Amino acid sequence: LIFIFLILLLVLLGCSRPLALRRAPGQVGYLPIPGLSRRQAARRARHARRARRPGALPPSYPNGWYRLLDSAQLPRGAVRSLALLGEQLAVFRTWDGQAHVVDAYCPHLGADLAAGGRVVGDCIECPFHGWQFQGEDGKCTHIPYAEKVPDFARVRPWPSCEVNEMLLVWYHCEGLAPTWAVPEQREISTREWVFRGQTEHFIDAHIQEIPENAADTAHLVFLHGPTILAGSDLRYTKSRLWDFMRHIWKAEWWPEPEPNQHCSRLLVQHSTTIFGKQLSLMDLTVSVRQVGPALVFLIFEHAFLGHGIILQTVTPLEPQLQNVVHKIYYQKNIPAIIPKFILRAECIQFERDITIWNNKQYLPKPLLLREDSSIQKHRRWYAQFYSEKSRRLPAQKEGLDW
Repeated sequence: LIFIFLILLLVLLGCSRPLALRRAPGQVGYLPIPGLSRRQAARRARHARRARRPGALPPSYPNGWYRLLDSAQLPRGAVRSLALLGEQLAVFRTWDGQAHVVDAYCPHLGADLAAGGRVVGDCIECPFHGWQFQGEDGKCTHIPYAEKVPDFARVRPWPSCEVNEMLLVWYHCEGLAPTWAVPEQREISTREWVFRGQTEHFIDAHIQEIPENAADTAHLVFLHGPTILAGSDLRYTKSRLWDFMRHIWKAEWWPEPEPNQHCSRLLVQHSTTIFGKQLSLMDLTVSVRQVGPALVFLIFEHAFLGHGIILQTVTPLEPQLQNVVHKIYYQKNIPAIIPKFILRAECIQFERDITIWNNKQYLPKPLLLREDSSIQKHRRWYAQFYSEKSRRLPAQKEGLDW
């Protein structure tokens, strides 16, 4: 164990840059099938899952704030095209630093504003005929060959904000304005905590499956009890080779009262045993706050290793394809190896969950025990992010049966 830890220590210390780990779609979360590559097995499993699940799922896109990209990915004068939430969006940053999000397609003849468009003043210019649209309200302010711009010439602007070094967009199926704001993490804004790494995964599941994990405290012992040294391949995590080391979890989930009913809490106490003896150095308290349907703040507190946060964002690219990003910020006076190790360990545990999500079926009426009561409470809490007009898959019934 000490030898493995030293090897890991040397590898991580050898790189002063933030940890960057991006898993491609199908790269993790599927077990191999004899005669097929891992990618072929993933494609077959995704097809089978999509074929059996329509009709049982909640609406595809909950109402709330979603991460578009990191602020650093959109420099001044840049234009980006993004497809998510069943929409095609054009994202751009003016030369004075303001970021805007609008519908991607020009109302004139349907050109994609982000496919060759450019920033002019506070507007995005269409690459087809040069129509210019303000980012603030979407109004067309200039048409090169027209004497007058019609008042009704505009693209739809999307409410957006930049918080915690991310650009987020507000989605509501009925076009309602934001009903709550994304909280700012003070230590990130003041640079007390610095960026130490990021992971990115693609998950073939409905968005609700991911936050529901917080209320499923029973799975922590069974799925996440085996040591991280056993990796994320569920065929081997319970091998006797790793029985000498276990993760011990105690967790409690609850929804917040008004006016923060859009938030929920999870308190996790983590400890590690080696040959049955508790290793106090690995004791860790994680205070988790879910804000809306897709943002999670995981604050770490350790007696010796300091404090930090992992920001988890879930963005639906398709009804059953989620882009999940974890970004870690940590005290700048703590060696970078500590947060990078925490993020890598979290990644291993998270990829165990991905294998479950990628292959499971959503059950609208699961067989729950008394000990599973938090799961039903979580579903009632999460239902607030759906509306009567929330978009559903074609096979799904109308109404709020979910």
